Amino acid sequence: MENVPVFVGILFGFTVLATLAFFIRATRARLPLILIILVWIGGQSAVALSGFYADTGSMPPHFLFLVMPAVFSIVLLFALPAGRKWMDGIDLEMLTWLHVVRVPVEIVLFLLFIYGAVPQLMTFDGRNFDIISGLTAPIVAWFGLRKGKLGKGALIAWNLVCLALLVNIVAHAVLSVPYPFQQLAFEQPNIGVLHFPFHLLPGFVVPAVLFAHLVALRRLFMKAKG
Repeated sequence: MENVPVFVGILFGFTVLATLAFFIRATRARLPLILIILVWIGGQSAVALSGFYADTGSMPPHFLFLVMPAVFSIVLLFALPAGRKWMDGIDLEMLTWLHVVRVPVEIVLFLLFIYGAVPQLMTFDGRNFDIISGLTAPIVAWFGLRKGKLGKGALIAWNLVCLALLVNIVAHAVLSVPYPFQQLAFEQPNIGVLHFPFHLLPGFVVPAVLFAHLVALRRLFMKAKG
């Protein structure tokens, strides 16, 4: 990671801040929730700086401690009535705008590939087509949700396709990490996401994007049934 220029980390830092800003705006998050997120980001950053996630020889993989708490939190929100009630008040238009952060994420991944921190298959020059989600998000947010020019079926389809694109890159990223179960990119493994600040891609940005799609799909399917 010594070869990665500082400006790449700064660009990603602004991407994390943009994700947080969109999330706060969409959820109308109050101070307690904001503080919880900031503590999470700060705590995970301290852990990443210690080199904990860069240790790929331990089992279970240390990576699980980065991603599983966020996944568990999402599952809990959908399982609890209070969580579902809170999600029903989220601004779907702003939540859709959140997906624009996937454009700078793809730029950062491409730069990390150039400097040897992630494999080519994790970029838009390889098997990662997630940039499509970020480029189309403003269209869907403005014309689909603000202007009402897209029906529920089209909105559901967009979210499903973009969710599939997210799953695709996550699967490739996981299988490219130099763990015992690595299946891809042996010549240039995915080490970037194991280091600060890029650990916040799986630790915060990806869970936020996943959450945005799941909330949107739940709300849209509920409206379709109604």
